Order: sequence, then structure tokens, then C-alpha cells
Amino acid sequence: MSYFGVDYYPEHWPLSQMEEDLTGIKGLGANMIRIGEFAWHVMEPKEGEFDFSYFDKVIEQAKAYDFKVMFGTPTATFPAWLANKFPSILSKDEYGTVREFGGRRQYCFNSEEYRQYSTRITRELVKHYRNEEAIVVWQVDNEFGHEGSDQCYCDQCKGAFQKFLKEKYNDIQELNERWGTIFWGQTYNDFTEIPAPTPTITTHNPSLKLDWARFRSFSLNSFAHQMTEIVREEKGPHQEITTNVSGGFFDKWFDHEENLRPMDFVSYDNYPVWGGLEKPIPPSEIAMTLDFNRGLKGQNFWIVEELMGAQGHDVIGYLPRPNQAKLWSYQAFAHGCSNMLYFRWRGMTRGAEQFCYGVIDHDNRYGRKYHEVKDVFTEMSKYDQLLESPIEAEIAVLYDYDNIWSWRAQTQSKDFHFNQELMRLYQPFYDLNTKLDVIPADRDFSNYKVVLVPVMQVLNEELATRLKEFTQQGGTVIFSFRAGLKDKDNVINFGQTLPGPVADLTGIRVEEIESLTAEHRLSVKGEHDLSQEESYVNIWRDLIVPEGAETIYRYTDSLYKEYAAVTRNSYGDGEAFYIGGGLDVEGLRPLVKKVVENHNIDYEESPIGVEVYTRVVDEEEYRFIMNHTEEEVSYMNKVLAPYETQIVKK
Repeated sequence: MSYFGVDYYPEHWPLSQMEEDLTGIKGLGANMIRIGEFAWHVMEPKEGEFDFSYFDKVIEQAKAYDFKVMFGTPTATFPAWLANKFPSILSKDEYGTVREFGGRRQYCFNSEEYRQYSTRITRELVKHYRNEEAIVVWQVDNEFGHEGSDQCYCDQCKGAFQKFLKEKYNDIQELNERWGTIFWGQTYNDFTEIPAPTPTITTHNPSLKLDWARFRSFSLNSFAHQMTEIVREEKGPHQEITTNVSGGFFDKWFDHEENLRPMDFVSYDNYPVWGGLEKPIPPSEIAMTLDFNRGLKGQNFWIVEELMGAQGHDVIGYLPRPNQAKLWSYQAFAHGCSNMLYFRWRGMTRGAEQFCYGVIDHDNRYGRKYHEVKDVFTEMSKYDQLLESPIEAEIAVLYDYDNIWSWRAQTQSKDFHFNQELMRLYQPFYDLNTKLDVIPADRDFSNYKVVLVPVMQVLNEELATRLKEFTQQGGTVIFSFRAGLKDKDNVINFGQTLPGPVADLTGIRVEEIESLTAEHRLSVKGEHDLSQEESYVNIWRDLIVPEGAETIYRYTDSLYKEYAAVTRNSYGDGEAFYIGGGLDVEGLRPLVKKVVENHNIDYEESPIGVEVYTRVVDEEEYRFIMNHTEEEVSYMNKVLAPYETQIVKK
């Protein structure tokens, strides 16, 4: 049975309000509420005085309505008495400013006091409810790393960073050699001399910055794993463990796959729009985020915060149009969401989230949004088996956090953004309505037909070997620019012609390079039968000399006409493409369509703005046909109203 429900914060309201709330939530067709994640002070109002009686009442009331419960451990918002007793638990920004009590997630992951008190409240809470049958899921903390909380530059973190480096390198001379500290006279005699990368003149050593990113990931994930282990030790056998992943994961400073590894399933907070945005992110980017979360554990996932109303803390964003948030829900179900909770049941009248509108707004009326949620729950409750069915993708997009952090240390183009470059490769496959998995690069990808490798400048021999074996066996690999530039120390490979360890796989060499901007577009012209159209690159260009590969696109500017921009190389039974710049989607479409056809991958061409996603259960196919536009659209003899979704048995 799938769970449908809402995020409910009963502690924000008088107890007398609860009966009305639970009745209204039940009226949606819900069977779950999510509670507790910000209520540490309610549970421990004074140090060591644990009181769970309030939530005992909430749970008893919820059981009367036959609700199951997801309960959040409350460590994302600690009580004021704890900050007052131990100011050192408060994190510091890069300028040394303390993040004062009053927001959320302002704790330091390397504070021993914070770990001690977090351990205690988590253990006491889970132990208290280990036999509570209504609680079926524990959520650990809340949105790890969100809003910059994955970075702290306090003295505790600086000392822990130095210890982290000593354990990694053992010998300071080893670190000096691998980092190249001879440059700018940065050689260290002892690990205690190494700074945190707080602001300096010019910039810090790129190797230091990459190891700092790894340290931040280690700090956050070691805390997350410690809390997860406590929950696992104390929970009941019927209770599972998750945490809620927030958006913008490629801009975070921690490895998400490692974060979720000890948990039972992935949960995601799906916000296609947020405060200050004039419009939502594109449907293709929403789809990619869903595929990313499915890829974290290679299985279907939950959404535990699905946007319904306009959102914002101090600045409010775009209002989802009638049925648009409903459409985003269906898109999530199509891409592997099996259980869904909406944020939030009712808008709060006080505090920092007064403008996070919910299913019910401040006027307490059951309006349009209430009925949209009710419609979703009513329809999707018919599809339990479909929602649990696995998604078998034949195309994989690879990412590696070391590579992403290397780019963040040195963007090389002022307009470079990893997410944008990943989307360049993802978008044309999305436009053909194919299925994609977005997965870590160390995952086995041998069973896919096509592997996309966006801007993988940190690319070691082990990954190169696996990509070659994959291609030899008949697979297609598509690289974009700067592949193979650096090693795992964030150091450029000496004596290697780019693209380094995959030069033979791609059959090219990169003669020279040029950094471009978003506005600086260069024309490229197709020579191969895949495309005769003129297209453009921006952000970057590699000047490519084919060494066995064939040219698909060539630069058109007079001084560089002899250089290729995009190439294709046969390798074993497969092929490798290399895209030497930020090629526009129009330029990629004919190439991608040919690749999909060559591999007999199912695809479906649909009008712009219409997404079609096929799910299979018991050999029966169901199409989610989604109109992402505000206009009526005709497709497959069906008329879709603005933002309408139809689920059609094929």
C-alpha cells in the first residue's frame, strides 16, 4: 500500500485545532502524516528533562483516524538553552561570523557537544516510540546541508580538517608533493600550519580546496551516519529509516549517495519553484532531479515535501498555476516516486515560514489546492502496483562529486555551472521521452546501452578502463569538454594529451582550449550525415584534432576551420562521441536520435512541452502523458488541458 499524506506541525497550533486538522487531512484521502522534525524543545524543554507526552497525544489522535506516521528526529533545530550553554555548537561562515541562534541547521558537525546532545535526544525519542505501530518511518534530521549549512569555518572544523589531512597523507611531505605547495611558497612543515580556505588574496591551492570539500562531506556524513546508527539500534523492527534530500544537490558540499547508503530508502523534497523565482525550473530539470534521487539507491523513492502553494521565507515566489503543482506530482510518480506527502497541511501565521503556503492557506478555507491534492490521492491510490514497479533505464548519466568540487574550485569559465552542462546532455534524451538514470560514476554501468559523461575533468584510469570495456562491448559513450584533464589530487596530468586517459577511446587530441562566456557563442557546422545544420557552442571550446575519429561538427571561424568541435570514434563494437564545447540542444538532437535508434531504445516524439513517460507492471504498459504548458495540446488523439496529466494504458 502506498502512503499519501501531508507534513503536519500540530505543535504550531492549539490542541483544540487538532480534531479539525485530522478530519480535513482524512478528507484528502490521506493515510499518513509527517511530524516532529523541528520540535526538540517540545521534547526536551530543559536539559535532560525529556517529555514526549505532547506527541503521545498527537499519535493517539492520529491512530483514531487510522493514520501512519513518519517522525523526524529533531536535530536540525536545537533548543535555545543548548546554544546558550555551549556557544561552540554554532557554526561560523568563511568570514568568521557566528551563525547566531534563530535560524535552523546552524550547528557545527564537528562539535563534540552537539553530537553528544543530538545522540541523546535521538536515542531517547526513538527508544520511547520503538513499539509504536503507527510510526513506520524515522526521518533523520532535516534536509542535510541545505541553505549553506554544510560549510563551517570555526576552529573546531579547522582542527578537524588538519586531523583529516594527517590521517589521509600521514607524511606532510607527501601532502606537499601531491598538492604542489612549492608554488607561491606554500610548503608546510606540519599539518597544524594548513589553513581552512577562508578568504585570502587571489585564491587558495585547488588541491586544498578539493580536500576541504571532501572534509566537509566527511563531517556531514559522519554525523548523519552516527544519527542513523542510533535510530537503527533503538527502532522497532517494523520501522524504516530515511532522510529528506533537498534540491540543488550538485551545489552541495557532501556526497549524497554516501549520505543515504545506510538508510532504507531515499526521500526527496520536490520544489520546482521557490521564493524569488519568476517561473519554475524547466520540466526537464525537474525530471533530472527525480532521476537523480531514484539513482541514489537504484530504487524508487518517496517525496516527503511536495510543493502545492507559493513558497518563500522573506520573498515569495511564483504561484503554481491551477493543476500545475498537481502535474509536478504526476511527473514525480512517473519517474519513480512511490509515496507522497505534501508540504504543508496549513500555512503558518507566525515565524519564518509565514509565506510558505500550504494545502490550506491562512483563511482556513478548503479551496482549489485542497481539491487538487484530493484528486491526486484519489487517482493514484488505484495504482499501488504501478508505483512500486521498477524503472528499467537504458541510458545512464554519470557524475562524481570530486569532479564537481574540482570545477567549483576553478570554474575556468565565469559562466560555467555543472548542472547546466549535465543538462546539455540530458535534455535531448529527455525530449525523446527516453528513460535515464543519473548515477554516481563508481556505480556499475555495464548493463546500460548509452553512458553520458558530462565535463568529467577528474577522470582516473579505473573509470577510463570501465568506459573502454563498456564501449568495446557495444555501448555508446558521450563525453563533453575537458574530459580527463586532472587527477584525484586536482592536479593537471603532466605529459598527457587531452583527453588524457580516454584519448584512445575518443580517437582525438585536444590541441588548444578557449574559455567562453554564456553570451559568447561560436558557430559550428555539421559535416557528417548526422547534421548539416549550423549550431552554436558557448562556455567553452576544445580545438580538436581527430586521430582516428570522424568529425561531426567543425568550427566556422576563419582561423580555426581545420579543428573539429564534435567527433565520433568507433571503438570495439561501440562508439565514443566527444563534444568539445557547450553545444546547444539543437546541435545535439540529431546525434542523440541516431544513437537511440542504433540501440533500439524506446523513444517517443511529442510536441514541445508534452512529456510522455512509460511505466510497466505485469507486462502492461501505462503512459503518463503530461502537458507542461499553459495551452491546450492535442497528442495521440487526446486533448490535454493546460497542465493536465492523463495516465493511459498502452
